[in-house]
Amino acid sequence: MKRIIKNWEIALCVGLIAALLAGTANAYANNELDEKLIRLHVVAASDSEDDQAIKLLVRDEVLSALQPELLGVTDVAEAESVIAENIPALEERLRTFLEERGISQAVKAELGREAFPTREYATFALPAGPYTALRVTLNGGGGENWWCVVFPPLCAASVMDTLPSGAEQASGLSEDDLLLITQADESYAVRFKLAEWFGALKNRFAK
Repeated sequence: MKRIIKNWEIALCVGLIAALLAGTANAYANNELDEKLIRLHVVAASDSEDDQAIKLLVRDEVLSALQPELLGVTDVAEAESVIAENIPALEERLRTFLEERGISQAVKAELGREAFPTREYATFALPAGPYTALRVTLNGGGGENWWCVVFPPLCAASVMDTLPSGAEQASGLSEDDLLLITQADESYAVRFKLAEWFGALKNRFAK
């Protein structure tokens, strides 16, 4: 026997969804994570085992190269300027790094806005959306990507399974920002999807 859903039950569900949407929308409107982070996007030459391993070596070298340059930087605009100024030197360093290991691959680094999917890491997760990103492409980039964050230095979280001590204070991230991306339960997945839906709806009406 089928159960008839009562009007008050439907209204309650609609109300709960509306409240959740409103709370999520307000959280992301206040936090604006996409304006506080600079992502790192390394694209491998191919999906071969060797090229995927090279991609990770390049990732580590990019982080090693930029860490001293960004030391003490607490503003995302300043971080973007520092990274942009260091792109020629970074490309040269990566070419030398590969050549010293007998690897012949073209390297292209560029800074710009990119659309990212929702990504989960060992200690945090980030919602889909457009972010400023440092993109490093190897040999035309025919392989799988590696995504993370170059500023603030959260990439260490995906490599070392721990958030770097003081990373949030060093980058201007608030406690609310960290709570949004590092909550231990899986509720972020629902909140991210709602936030992405809200953002898409907002963009549609803004056109």
